[in-house]
Amino acid sequence: MSLSDNTYKYLFYAILFVVLSQLFFAVETLSISYKEALNVFVNNSLLSLITKASIYFFGQNDFALRVPFLIFYLLSVILMYNYTEDFFKNEKDRFISIVIFMVLPGLLSAALLVNSAIIVTFLTIFYLYYLKIFKKHCYLLLILFLFVDNSFSILFLALFFNALKEDDKKVIFITVTLFIISMLFYGFDTGGKPRGFLVDTFGIYASIFSPLLFIYFFYSIYRDGVKGNRDIVWFISATSLAFSLLFSFRQRIYIEDFAPFVVIYLPYMIRNFFHSLRVRLPQFRRRHYYITWATLLLLFINVMLTIYNKPLYLVLENPRKHFAYKYDIAKEVASILKANNINEIESDEKELLLRLKFYGIKKGHKYFVSTRKQYYYDLEIPIEYFDKTVATLYIIKN
Repeated sequence: MSLSDNTYKYLFYAILFVVLSQLFFAVETLSISYKEALNVFVNNSLLSLITKASIYFFGQNDFALRVPFLIFYLLSVILMYNYTEDFFKNEKDRFISIVIFMVLPGLLSAALLVNSAIIVTFLTIFYLYYLKIFKKHCYLLLILFLFVDNSFSILFLALFFNALKEDDKKVIFITVTLFIISMLFYGFDTGGKPRGFLVDTFGIYASIFSPLLFIYFFYSIYRDGVKGNRDIVWFISATSLAFSLLFSFRQRIYIEDFAPFVVIYLPYMIRNFFHSLRVRLPQFRRRHYYITWATLLLLFINVMLTIYNKPLYLVLENPRKHFAYKYDIAKEVASILKANNINEIESDEKELLLRLKFYGIKKGHKYFVSTRKQYYYDLEIPIEYFDKTVATLYIIKN
């Protein structure tokens, strides 16, 4: 039974509402990390301005800290939905594509954390949508991107390669100029001892997409490139992937600089898959169905672990090995201190001090607090998730 286009549209908004509600739930389970605290109290970047503005209007709490990025996530999903109009042969394919896009683990993580990735994702999709609607580049937007984030140098480079193919001299000149200015303005870190992180980068990409989905992304980029299906989105995703892997031979990369430009290729992957499926007779589609179910199962597991990851502490011998540990415990520590009427502390953990500042714990000399092992202390309080101790708080009265 085929559903009408309007039904798929209603289903899309219903699922988006469910996903957003789960993300708002996840916000309450997270504590501010040290890097996020730096953006609130130390840095003066665009990211800092956005978080400080939100805190000014909504108060100093976890909701205010993360709601701007949830809004960028919402806008990114809706914009991608509009961008893929008339992209697929039928509305069902478009619906499947946008649902997978909205639950990509990398996109969900970017929506929850204070980072520029979701902003870059939104602006990139917005630029592509503008290009689709008006059939021309918006140079004002490109100039604006220069001041938003250093990762847009990848976009400038990709647009340059695409302009070379189309022999568009104006775009070639503008994108080369913007790329050079970006390099001069932000620079590029080539310091340190050369080390190979290629396997690590593959692992991070696999966590962004889910393992099997990333393999198919890699295949789709290669397949479309070989067959000559190289449009502007292909150049953006292929350039980002190629340079991220190239840099990984020497150093550990910041995946936030590259991920926004690869996730936008998802609609192309889905379209390729359905084309590959439908050119086969029904009796020869069984292998595709098996791969599909395995991919969706792994994606579902990744999504669950992205939003509901605290039960993983139950199976980890060392809680600090948990991938989200740096986003945990600070809120619980602050609650424990306030319950003991402690509002001013000193500590041998400067990162913890800055994180606790967000929850109203100031720097002082009345008490010494640490999660590191102390041999002399006045209070020893375990911090537990699901009855599993993930950290121990030591309090010493000075």
